[in-house]
Amino acid sequence: MSNRSAEAAEPGQSRAPNDLRAFWMPFTANRQFKQAPRMFVGADGMHYTTSDGRRVLDGTAGLWCCNAGHCRPRITQAIQRQAAEMDYAPAFQMGHPKAFELANRLVDIAPEGLDHAFFCNSGSEAVETALKIAIAYQRAIGQGARTRLIGRERGYHGVNFGGISVGGIVTNRKWFGTLLAGVDHLPHTHLPAKNLFSRGQPEHGADLADELERIVTLHDASTIAAVIVEPVAGS
Repeated sequence: MSNRSAEAAEPGQSRAPNDLRAFWMPFTANRQFKQAPRMFVGADGMHYTTSDGRRVLDGTAGLWCCNAGHCRPRITQAIQRQAAEMDYAPAFQMGHPKAFELANRLVDIAPEGLDHAFFCNSGSEAVETALKIAIAYQRAIGQGARTRLIGRERGYHGVNFGGISVGGIVTNRKWFGTLLAGVDHLPHTHLPAKNLFSRGQPEHGADLADELERIVTLHDASTIAAVIVEPVAGS
């Protein structure tokens, strides 16, 4: 057996790697993990299966990308059918009919005014694209001075340069220099002393929204390209 791969597994079983050096894991204390690895080797419905046979509830839906659960037969079969028909079609000057069908279905259920869909591969990429579209749109309508972006403290918008610039998580930002210029932040909404045991719409919080007006006044409205906040703060 090679020192870089485990011997072949039986059909239906997952290999347990015997060398963990090569994979540099994100958001992970790599040395500690590799001293006592936690491996998922299968999944079904709402649960993962660990390498030692335990079932673990997937409380985060993968990372928010398996909301319908794991290994659903209808989804598995649809993926298999599509891979057998066409695995990929470029979107530069060409396309696949189903991409247009999906865009139309999304627009049909979206609020009025959201008339187009631009597909991305991840949340980080979607945020970068949204920021670029916002700034490019301002220039396209003759308001090229609108380049400033406003995020929120403690907000999470992915891990690319634009996302960590408008995001407000300190450990995601501190390693990477000055990031994007022209970014400001609203105060965060994590106020345990006021939010604990609350029900319904809170009586406080209007001052946090009013901070947007203060920031806009500080920089002048003519310079603001976009404001990005999480409807629900998850991170």
